[in-house]
Amino acid sequence: MSVSQKHPYHLVDPSPWLILGSLGALASTVGGVMYMHSFTGGGTLLSLGLGMIPYTMIVWRRDVIRESTYEGHHTFMVQLGLRYGMILFIVSEVTFFLAFLWAFLHPPLAPTVEIGAIWSPKGIDVLDPWGIPFLNTPILPSSGAAITWAHHAILAGLKEEAVYALVATVSLALVFTGLQGMEYVEAPFTISDGIYGSTFFLATGSHGFHAIVGTIFLTTCGIREYLGHFTEKHHFGFEAAAWHRHFVDVVRLFLLLPIHRRGGN
Repeated sequence: MSVSQKHPYHLVDPSPWLILGSLGALASTVGGVMYMHSFTGGGTLLSLGLGMIPYTMIVWRRDVIRESTYEGHHTFMVQLGLRYGMILFIVSEVTFFLAFLWAFLHPPLAPTVEIGAIWSPKGIDVLDPWGIPFLNTPILPSSGAAITWAHHAILAGLKEEAVYALVATVSLALVFTGLQGMEYVEAPFTISDGIYGSTFFLATGSHGFHAIVGTIFLTTCGIREYLGHFTEKHHFGFEAAAWHRHFVDVVRLFLLLPIHRRGGN
């Protein structure tokens, strides 16, 4: 016997993916520590955890797409709640990167004797900010412009144009990631080179990780747009990806550029 729903909210069915994802994160963390300390089985546990996480992401995303696109559970009220959730997530990410910014900018204000009483620390040969960092800086905003193009195309019902715009967005994001990898390879210091190396790679690496996650997010949106999942009035999955991409763009401009500038002093 079917039961009619008298409210606009989505009461999700029980799902195993939350516990599976949590176990994958736990296995990755414990396995990573074991592997770095040469414990037996550490590499195996790390590989298991790193395999569980993307699998969980794929099947969980599959369920959400089915619920929203084919089962019609994502009503206006549900989409409103998802928007609030994405906004709060981005706010939490702002505080996350503000902490990295302060960690990098605090030592130059009062360099201690342990780092030679100067900044950059004595013995650190910093990256040239006018090299790859300068070349890479306009690429992410360009991808942000492309995703805005895609958004307008979706609102206008231009499916083919939206797909082209998303291909351009993902291509620019891949170029950015490749150049950041080259920057790391050519860096004259490592993450173990004191406070400068650790804060530099932690901040830029976290940003790069967010860029990679956003690229996967946008690739999924491109496939969904090609399959006709998005409409002019129902495309929050794309909007969330666009918000995330614009956030990553802003982080590049207002967090990482000061880091490279400070490093050149």
